[in-house]
Amino acid sequence: MIVGHINNLAGIPMQGPEVQGASKKVLVSPVEGWDGWTMRLISLAPGGFSPKHTHSWPHINYITGGNGVLHLDGKDHELTEGSFAYVPAEKLHQFRNNSQEDLSFICIVPEEGDK
Repeated sequence: MIVGHINNLAGIPMQGPEVQGASKKVLVSPVEGWDGWTMRLISLAPGGFSPKHTHSWPHINYITGGNGVLHLDGKDHELTEGSFAYVPAEKLHQFRNNSQEDLSFICIVPEEGDK
């Protein structure tokens, strides 16, 4: 069992050649007893982005703040607070922050997706 607050977690910078201004906070994972799954809060600074990439697992996303774009399978989708998205396995995708405030979103992945 875990009960916590986002302000008590340190952000972990996300690294890579095609990543800019991205960090994550792991909220719940197998460490806390959720076997096989991880829930993270991803933050993209203004102008920040994740890499354009694919992987073998799906993920679920819920936008908690800011505005941005999800590029998914060749199409751009506008994101605002309250938006949600399911990204299937093997689909090319990228999150971009096109606003002047942080874009933040919950991202739930299978355990293998948070290595």
